[in-house]
Amino acid sequence: MGNKILVLVDGSERTIQTVNYVKDFMPTDENMKIVLFHVFSGIPEQYRDLEAYLNCANPSEQLKNIEIEEKKKIVDCLEESKKILISGGFAEQSIEVKFHSLEKGVARDIIEEAKDGYTAVVMRRRGMGAFRNIILGSVAVKLLQSLTFIPIIIVGQMPPAKKVLLAVDSSEDSMKAVNFVASFLKNSECEVTITHVIPGLGAINFDLTELNMLTLPDVSISESCIEAFRFNVAKLFKDVKKILVTSGFKPEKITEKIISGVLSRADAIVNEAQHGEYSTIVVGRRGLSKVEAFFMGRVGHEVVYGGKKFTVWVV
Repeated sequence: MGNKILVLVDGSERTIQTVNYVKDFMPTDENMKIVLFHVFSGIPEQYRDLEAYLNCANPSEQLKNIEIEEKKKIVDCLEESKKILISGGFAEQSIEVKFHSLEKGVARDIIEEAKDGYTAVVMRRRGMGAFRNIILGSVAVKLLQSLTFIPIIIVGQMPPAKKVLLAVDSSEDSMKAVNFVASFLKNSECEVTITHVIPGLGAINFDLTELNMLTLPDVSISESCIEAFRFNVAKLFKDVKKILVTSGFKPEKITEKIISGVLSRADAIVNEAQHGEYSTIVVGRRGLSKVEAFFMGRVGHEVVYGGKKFTVWVV
């Protein structure tokens, strides 16, 4: 079976950036299907009954005209998005446009659609009405919380260079991320750096009250201890590389990197993406230290929020 990708479209300029990422980064496989999806909410619910009130006929008519104009704008954006994908080599018959009228709510309608056999959901960070300084819009947050059954691709502003920073540990979700990259980008020309971060002991959150201390304990990781970590990570890297090569990645385009002694694993991942000029970061939804009550582990959460310029795949 091929991949079926749900691409969320909202009619904004950032939507076009999202579609361009799909065009430039995603494989134009003959079995790939892309669904361009928009949930149209129309006139805000609190204004829909205006015409029932005296002296409200004119405002009601104006709102209807705005709704018609907005609908046309979205339809035009969906068609433009389709043309962009075709120009990138995707077959016209592999692209479907869905203009969906609001039923339960924007996020809930997207979640229902995502259950229909999709491989991944592609979205951007903010909606058209979001404040400039907000990293994630309300719909994006709801989707991150609820779409736990499917990988989410959050498109950033970085140009879509075919360089992937694949952050791994030995957790189940991390290996799911590896297998997703292998199957989704099989036979890809992408460069992949398999990265593992070993935090320093300074990253441990000691409770100073319980320890009855005024300062953090003076502890450091010895070189022999780090070497023991490196030995285990080397085996992990070997397993990950085997999965990628088996799926069609070229061995010479796969590199490995261990980062050690940092305070924040998420910051280290984002900094590495910045310095290495990657466009895409891939993380598992939860790592080894996962807390089941949370929808996403701390590292994945911080990479999504801290790496706002990058496209982040949460698997």
